[in-house]
Amino acid sequence: MLQSPKSHLWPGVPMALASAVLFGASAPLAKLFLGSVPPQMLAGLLYLGAGAGLAVVHSGRNAIGIPAAEAALRYKDLPWLTAVVIFGGCLAPLLLMLGLQQTSASSGSLLLNLEGLATMGIAWLIFKENVDGRLLLGAFAIVIGAMVLSWDGNSIKFDAGGGMIAGACLAWGLDNNLTRKLSSADPVVTTLIKGLVAGTVNVGLALAVGSSLPSISVIGAAALVGFLGVGVSLILFVLALRHLGTARTGAYFSLAPFIGAVVAILLLGEPLTGQLALAGLLMGCGLWLHLTERHEHDHQHEFLEHDHSHVHDEHHQHSHAEAAGAEPHSHQHRHEPIRHKHPHYPICIIDIRIVE
Repeated sequence: MLQSPKSHLWPGVPMALASAVLFGASAPLAKLFLGSVPPQMLAGLLYLGAGAGLAVVHSGRNAIGIPAAEAALRYKDLPWLTAVVIFGGCLAPLLLMLGLQQTSASSGSLLLNLEGLATMGIAWLIFKENVDGRLLLGAFAIVIGAMVLSWDGNSIKFDAGGGMIAGACLAWGLDNNLTRKLSSADPVVTTLIKGLVAGTVNVGLALAVGSSLPSISVIGAAALVGFLGVGVSLILFVLALRHLGTARTGAYFSLAPFIGAVVAILLLGEPLTGQLALAGLLMGCGLWLHLTERHEHDHQHEFLEHDHSHVHDEHHQHSHAEAAGAEPHSHQHRHEPIRHKHPHYPICIIDIRIVE
């Protein structure tokens, strides 16, 4: 059945923004633990919490008979999964925890705007996603905001903490672009694997260099922050990728640093300085430019055969050899060539090639 048209913002943008809210709040919350938990141990506990929590969700989904309606991971996905575990699960969170240890939570949160910038830049320069002038202007405003945060009164200077957070953003930017290769597979399964493997690696390395496990209460609290701020956030991010593409999902995800800065000011009592306010204003302008972008023109979808979760919309008008059951559902299917006009984001993440 052909579904009625929806806004070009739905459901990708709400998913990306919800992902940003959860992740943004996790940075200042994680800083609360850094006084008693070493950075590498904390990075591991956050991701173990994400993986363990999603493993419970996945098992519960199967136990109560709710079908996944998602495509399974394939052998050819393993190299991409390995890469996202290394860059996004092991390296990036460790650099973030090390950076937060040496800078304020509010400044560190705003510097996380560089993740969206790195995501968009890699998508544009390496993966050839379409990025227009409005997105570039927004990116420029975010860069200027980061420079304001780094101004020490005489010159622009990144301290060690800021440099580590910037490194985390670069690693996550690469991770976000590599995750596009996995976006058609079940996001719960890919995220729980990422969380369990990366969390085990960082906790194991922390124990190997002499760190000890914190109390059960601290482990539980860190795991809860990881489940919501990493696990649930990442699932929403992957789902948003399907609708928006990497560059735009990364742009909308730029809301996360503002959430983090507000939480840091309200929860940790950090001061709202003029420098912080100006940086937030510039980065907010950049985010507004990204959110108000709209792209529509006549375009061609080429032939494609693949497997991913879908409903029978205008891009999925195919017959079934057997009863398909409820929608959404997942199975191998073909996309016949179609040329039409509707609001869209160039280079659709499920690899339907859009010819400009």
